[in-house]
Amino acid sequence: MAEKKYRLDIIAFGEKPEDAFYCLMDAKRAPERLDPDRLKFTDPRNFDVKLQEAGCLMMFSGDEVEELFKRGEADREDPESSLIGLAKAEGYL
Repeated sequence: MAEKKYRLDIIAFGEKPEDAFYCLMDAKRAPERLDPDRLKFTDPRNFDVKLQEAGCLMMFSGDEVEELFKRGEADREDPESSLIGLAKAEGYL
């Protein structure tokens, strides 16, 4: 079986869609999933930098992903494959 190049990590700091972040990760650079307990102590001004250092290639807010689901551009049943596929189709990966 081929090793995955990318994976989707979902981190949530609350219950609302806007409290979640969908992070497309470089699976080779970041073999471990993101730990929301460790990230919540990150200075908000450095949050993006911390994610990039952890291997995050792209980040979507929960609101953005909900909009993609509503428009049919991402699949709620398989968000990982659909968001990776969308990022590739748009030329980001």
